[in-house]
Amino acid sequence: MIYFDNAATTKPYKEVLDAYVKVNEVYYANPSSIHSFGGRVEKLVAQSRIQIAGLLKIKEKEVVFTSGGTESNNLAIKGTALQYGHRGKHIITTGIEHPSVTNTMKQLETLGYSITYIGADPSGKIDPSEVEKSIQDDTILVSVMHVNNETGAIQPIREIGSILKGHSKILFHVDGVQACGKIPLSFHDHHIDLYSISAHKIHGLKGTGMLCVREGVTLSPLLTGGEQEGNIRSGTENTGGIVSFAKAMRMYFDKSHEHLNSLRDIHYYLRKELVTIDGVTVHTPIDSSPHILNFSIKDFKSEVLVHALDRHEVYISTTSACSSKKSKPSPTLLSMGVGEALADSAIRISLSFQNTMEEAAQFLQLLKNETAQLQKTMRRSR
Repeated sequence: MIYFDNAATTKPYKEVLDAYVKVNEVYYANPSSIHSFGGRVEKLVAQSRIQIAGLLKIKEKEVVFTSGGTESNNLAIKGTALQYGHRGKHIITTGIEHPSVTNTMKQLETLGYSITYIGADPSGKIDPSEVEKSIQDDTILVSVMHVNNETGAIQPIREIGSILKGHSKILFHVDGVQACGKIPLSFHDHHIDLYSISAHKIHGLKGTGMLCVREGVTLSPLLTGGEQEGNIRSGTENTGGIVSFAKAMRMYFDKSHEHLNSLRDIHYYLRKELVTIDGVTVHTPIDSSPHILNFSIKDFKSEVLVHALDRHEVYISTTSACSSKKSKPSPTLLSMGVGEALADSAIRISLSFQNTMEEAAQFLQLLKNETAQLQKTMRRSR
């Protein structure tokens, strides 16, 4: 099996699964309980928070545990809109965001908020000057993803943060789900107020994530109740998920130091070989995140190639997992100026530190074989 769909989800590390099982078997008490058993479980949550804060170089109180990237993005955006709506109802985002951001913005539009959507250039990046031009007196939030989940394009977060440094009443939210552990970042040097992370993109478990909330920022909670997570996100803590999340992040950061260059080598090799295939257009920019590569093959529907490779137990995707079952061209690629036919043929390869150069070579050979076979079939049907 060749698994090249790591941007959708990664395989959990065995140590992560073991940690989850142990916590739920042995430390199953409610961490909010006042007895000593609950206290021991609460200590596990606190230790996990300390470990994650240390890895991200932020303060412990800035770590807010959530159920994953979608909730983190919703909490950041809606939490800001509800908390600061009295200041203004204008928000700036881009036309290439994950659906958990785009659809949240659409929902806010029905509630009277005004959203400015900034388009991407042909490399899949946005121009920071467009953010600056879009700022209004009633702007309360700018939300921009760090690494695009479809093309791997790295957005100019530092430059946008520098612009917003001069606008103290505008919060800056960054969807970092695809960037964590791959792209170095200083939250405070980049003037980021809110940053979303999901465990299952770094070999953790689905259903666990976090929102980094800069000290001094207040959000209106989406979930009210027992006042957990500093009253930002109520609900009994997913203790096993939190402990395993900390484990996954620690392991992933260690492996990043060891294997990031190898990941870049595989990415470069795939790009170099793909462009030699007739009809291939690569949409991912050269200076992208090393784990995502997006391309199209002219005249081939992406779903056809996905299913053809699936027969060989090679797993790739068309667009983001959240949108892959919709038979529509990628809005991200359309925003970049890619034609509808080519966008409808887009394929995403997404790598992990567990992938090898041998897998890349095998994938390329199978891709060439399958496209050649499909071309013969197409010629016979004409």
